[in-house]
Amino acid sequence: MTDRRLTETARAFALRAHEGQTRKGAAAEPYAVHVAEVAELVALWGGGPEAVAAAWLHDTVEDCGVTPEALDRRFGPRVAALVAELTDDKTLPKAERKRLQRVNAPGKSPDAALIKLADKTSNLRSLQNSPPAHWPAERQLAYVDWAADVVAVLPALPQVLRHGFAVLAEQTRQSIAARA
Repeated sequence: MTDRRLTETARAFALRAHEGQTRKGAAAEPYAVHVAEVAELVALWGGGPEAVAAAWLHDTVEDCGVTPEALDRRFGPRVAALVAELTDDKTLPKAERKRLQRVNAPGKSPDAALIKLADKTSNLRSLQNSPPAHWPAERQLAYVDWAADVVAVLPALPQVLRHGFAVLAEQTRQSIAARA
């Protein structure tokens, strides 16, 4: 499969898989907006075609019932492995999944670290622009702090991207404080 075909096929697959899903924010925007933003950021930050494809697909196992084997067959072992690196075990309690994201972050491959950064960036942007109505300010701030903790220990990220995330985290904290 050519590089362009790989990313286009992943995009189409992700859009179908997430069809009908919405983000948690008050605007309830289609979930596809999130995966598109993550893929766009990964491409902008220099991720190759397999990383961009995995960015499109990063939540399909967790949220859509897609199996890792299906991703392997359709997109190859490298893309499937990247998605696996980014997939939480939904059989675990939420607090444990969040703890494990922090614990496992230092061991991520460079491409998985880039996708994770893009995912957390997209989530903070959403928290700034359309926070979940049922999340009090304290929960929103706790999310920002946790996301910053995860990003802080990701390996192989350029300093400029780390700095950009730190600025975004601070802007998000200020936005939350201004709304409170």
